[in-house]
Amino acid sequence: MCSLLRGEEMCLAQLFLQSGSAYDCISELGELGLVEFRDLNPSVTTFQRKHVNEIKKCEEMERILGYLLREVKKADISLPERDVNPVAPLPKHIMSIMEQLQRLEVELGEVTRNKDKLQRNLLELTEYTHMLRITRTFVQRSVEREPLQAQYEEFSLP
Repeated sequence: MCSLLRGEEMCLAQLFLQSGSAYDCISELGELGLVEFRDLNPSVTTFQRKHVNEIKKCEEMERILGYLLREVKKADISLPERDVNPVAPLPKHIMSIMEQLQRLEVELGEVTRNKDKLQRNLLELTEYTHMLRITRTFVQRSVEREPLQAQYEEFSLP
């Protein structure tokens, strides 16, 4: 198997693919990892390209996956190591993957907000508990001293 190192023999080829089979061909070539794609239209912006919506969906999925990965690492959850890249999903499955990722993002956001709120509540309740302990100690001390003060008042001069 070859790799794309500088010293290896390479050739430049240009592919013309039908629209219907382009996705399958490109995903198969990409999975092999032996092809480097060049942009033959560098002057064309991303928004002027034919498959703008698909690119936007992929970028959005990449953003969500990055967010999920950061949250997983922040929570110290170990992920299984994989050396193999997953197979490219079929175009008809991309929408369901996108919907599932968006649901996960919303749910994780809610969980994170709830966790933060619970931590604030715990801190507040811990402070209240501490204040109640201090107050109880203060009241107990004042109750213990109060009978002595009452005895001294009996002997005081008018």
